[in-house]
Amino acid sequence: MTDTDAGFDFQVVTPNRVVLKERVTSLMVPGARGSVGFWAEHAPMLVALAPGVVKFRPAGGPGAAFRLLATGGGFFEFSPDGRATLLADTAELPDEIDVERARAAYQRARRRLARPSPKVDISRAELALERALARLRTAGKS
Repeated sequence: MTDTDAGFDFQVVTPNRVVLKERVTSLMVPGARGSVGFWAEHAPMLVALAPGVVKFRPAGGPGAAFRLLATGGGFFEFSPDGRATLLADTAELPDEIDVERARAAYQRARRRLARPSPKVDISRAELALERALARLRTAGKS
């Protein structure tokens, strides 16, 4: 097997679209209980996702650089046939992220958490902060 043949199929799907279909050699997903890494021939697994950054290395040789994707949570499956599927509430590649909007969401969530009022849903504000931070990290602006 050559380097270009190595790896496994990785697909990212949201309710609105297929965000990515690519052959990769490895990936890391933000699991609800911590990051989880996957390589070809990994054991089948289902992972609940937290909002965060997915890091993956496209197949195509040992020098391929890692790429990033922001996700708002969902599920990840590494199937028995060796395919990886990420079903996300939201998912964005770096060039799709509106950095100013993500910064505004981050600041808004920080303000709500710094001075919570009885009207503030703390869990919702924490998730908004995590999603905004994931988007900023993916865009390289954190």
